[in-house]
Amino acid sequence: MTDPGPGPSPTDDPVRARRAQVARAASMAQRIGYALFAVAVVAFFIGFFAGFTGTTVTVIVVTMAAGSVLLAPAIVASYAVKAAEREDREQGL
Repeated sequence: MTDPGPGPSPTDDPVRARRAQVARAASMAQRIGYALFAVAVVAFFIGFFAGFTGTTVTVIVVTMAAGSVLLAPAIVASYAVKAAEREDREQGL
């Protein structure tokens, strides 16, 4: 018989495949969340130097809220995937 190797590949194991999907989604959400925070910071400085208008404040509040909604669960999911992968490695799976 042939040796299957150290463990199932991500394409063969549905748990690892799902974990890879979650990791990709978390990475994308983090990028978008941080980009929204950057937009909020730029809008803040524009408002600071040019004067805060209703539109500027709305952009800041909306981008901060949307960034927080995306970023908080994405960070948690990212750490969860890393912890699960680390545990699999430690157990030799």
